[in-house]
Amino acid sequence: MKNTVFRGVATAIATPLTKDGVDYEQFARLIEMQIAGGVDAIVAVGTTGEGSTLSDEEHKEAIRFCVEKVAGRVPVIAGTGSNDTAYAISLTEYACEVGADAMLLVTPYYNKATQKGMEASFRAIADASTKPCILYNVPSRTGCNLLPETVLALADHPNIVAIKEACGNISQIAKLASLVGDKLDIYSGNDDQIVPILSLGGAGVISVLSNILPAQTKKICTDYFEGRCKEALDAQLRLLPLIDALFCEVNPIPVKAALAAMGYGENYLRLPLTPMEPQNEKKLLALMKEEGIIG
Repeated sequence: MKNTVFRGVATAIATPLTKDGVDYEQFARLIEMQIAGGVDAIVAVGTTGEGSTLSDEEHKEAIRFCVEKVAGRVPVIAGTGSNDTAYAISLTEYACEVGADAMLLVTPYYNKATQKGMEASFRAIADASTKPCILYNVPSRTGCNLLPETVLALADHPNIVAIKEACGNISQIAKLASLVGDKLDIYSGNDDQIVPILSLGGAGVISVLSNILPAQTKKICTDYFEGRCKEALDAQLRLLPLIDALFCEVNPIPVKAALAAMGYGENYLRLPLTPMEPQNEKKLLALMKEEGIIG
């Protein structure tokens, strides 16, 4: 296996915002809560971190701040992917300079690309990086699906070490695992598929759920890795209603509501995202109370 960035749980951390910008005081508190909960890595300014609506300056500052605050206690993975390869290269070079431990590179969205185009784009970004790169396949958001054969072709690049798989198609992920073997780590990108992907040889999860349940999400992976597969499965199934509630509206709308209820910043999102519908928020908060997350 190439350089493994982490094994277990990486939190796709939310970015606390106010109408005036990033709330760094709350961001710091959230980072500390994650580390205290035992997560194995933190992903800054990805989808959950609202990277697509942060300004260039905010995006860079949030990465730098996260690296500085974490201070080497766990790896920091910077969301530096873009539908503009040149911009992704620029962000990646910056993140490398300020000490991020790895990059998360989403497939190009909106303009999309052919498999050939995605391969060329990822190679160009990885060439510019001095740190390991994790590919990110999430067709429901990007409109393009990074196929297993393309991932296999990219696995020969020394800086491409893993993939976050959020295609939702277990058959596709099984094919990917069969093709790449130990050439790349595979991380679940969906909280409802942690155990299924671990069963295919996955190395962990890049999680939204762990924003609010870091220790419990990590325990699913630890139990599985240490042979307590039934305990891991039981936890996965027990948490499904809460996971579903966290994704009943587009991420990160629900997790922002959840974190606000826990006292981690305002329930503030940037347009085009808007706060959670009241009936959905009521259900989410009720499930959080059942889990003992809030009183």
